[in-house]
Amino acid sequence: MAKKSASRSVDELDYEAAFRELQEVVASLEGEPESLEEAMALFERGQALVKRCTQLLEKAELKVKQLSTAGEAPPGEE
Repeated sequence: MAKKSASRSVDELDYEAAFRELQEVVASLEGEPESLEEAMALFERGQALVKRCTQLLEKAELKVKQLSTAGEAPPGEE
């Protein structure tokens, strides 16, 4: 896992950066971490990244729904 990205707060990451780092974490965990402590740190960071990605996807989905309904005519005014 890249040390540079691990030093950044998960809350500062956009979706693409969080997802890219999550892929790095998974690859590191699939390899052989040097110690149990490293494996646990990777797992915890991965959990935080999954949560961040989920939040950003939900936010995007809500915005798409709002934009979709904003362009529709109210019922009965078609």
